[in-house]
Amino acid sequence: MVISRGFGVHRRKNNVELPPGQYVTEDFPVLSAGPTPRIDTGAWSFGIRTERGEVKSWSWEEFLALPTEDIKTDIHCVTRWSKFGTSWRGVSLDTLLAGIESDASYAMAHSFGGYTTNLALDDLRDGKAWVAFEFEGEPLDPEHGGPARLLVPHLYFWKSAKWLRALTLMDEDAPGFWEQNGYNMHGDPWTEERYW
Repeated sequence: MVISRGFGVHRRKNNVELPPGQYVTEDFPVLSAGPTPRIDTGAWSFGIRTERGEVKSWSWEEFLALPTEDIKTDIHCVTRWSKFGTSWRGVSLDTLLAGIESDASYAMAHSFGGYTTNLALDDLRDGKAWVAFEFEGEPLDPEHGGPARLLVPHLYFWKSAKWLRALTLMDEDAPGFWEQNGYNMHGDPWTEERYW
């Protein structure tokens, strides 16, 4: 057992559920590039802008009125911790993208506070991604991206942008904040796509 102060971690040898180079934590470490935004749900909105400039947006009330899903999943951070069996509630990107006409192949996620991250639309469709607003049965804390964050659990967790406010659909891929600073453009934990 390896213990790292503040993380409560341990390694599981020969665990096929653990991507290479990762260790398991029971905690939920908070890692951010800047201060934690405090977003009032009355002022929150989420929008999707197509490559042609068309925008579909939802207020908090409209967003909560959409069909929701309960998600039980493992999450993996590029800093090498993994957390098993996390529980979330959110709206599927399939639901949010339904009815939006686009030929785009990529998206840029935009957060309150200016953070961005790029994703292929193939990583957001077919039950792979959500806009999550609850964690472990409680409203999502601001430190973990509340009121709503992107949840893309099959990629390293920096791709699950906190404090989500918009997606811009794009014809061509472009790096977001961390990708401009050396992180991998895709971020698959199973092939250790950590950095360029």
